[in-house]
Amino acid sequence: MTSPHRLIVVRHAKAEPWAPSDAERELAPRGRDDAAAAGRWLAEQGLSPDAALVSAAVRTRQTWALMSAAAGWTVEPDLDEGLYTAGPETALDLLRAVDPEAGTVVLLGHNPTVAYLVHLLDDGTGARTGAEELTGDFPTSAVAVFEYAGEWVDLDLGSAALTAVHIARG
Repeated sequence: MTSPHRLIVVRHAKAEPWAPSDAERELAPRGRDDAAAAGRWLAEQGLSPDAALVSAAVRTRQTWALMSAAAGWTVEPDLDEGLYTAGPETALDLLRAVDPEAGTVVLLGHNPTVAYLVHLLDDGTGARTGAEELTGDFPTSAVAVFEYAGEWVDLDLGSAALTAVHIARG
């Protein structure tokens, strides 16, 4: 039996409403504050990733930079162009391909994918601290922490325990 893995699913922070393209939207001032708050919360939880999958969109890269700086993380993220348009199955495929030695992984992306992924992964057995915040939505800067007892390659729907949720609001 492998030791539990941790998966941290994050939605990007609040972005400006307009840019030349959706992928180029930058974080709004509130988003910058919320991303840093999420990072501080993750540090308080003692969570530090061994790997990170981050959408290559501007707002997700900015969220990562602010969140990881506030958390004191040094891991370099894998910036994935496909994660910008990925559905939950594609996101699962990316997670299944993570280095098997990675104990804790962050996936930072967009709705509706991250919202679906959070709800689909949950096996209903975790402590679910803060889960009431997620009824029907996964707001900007939301963080869901899962424990998963298997190998990343076997990650599937309903296979992880939701242990904590954080909603950062500036």
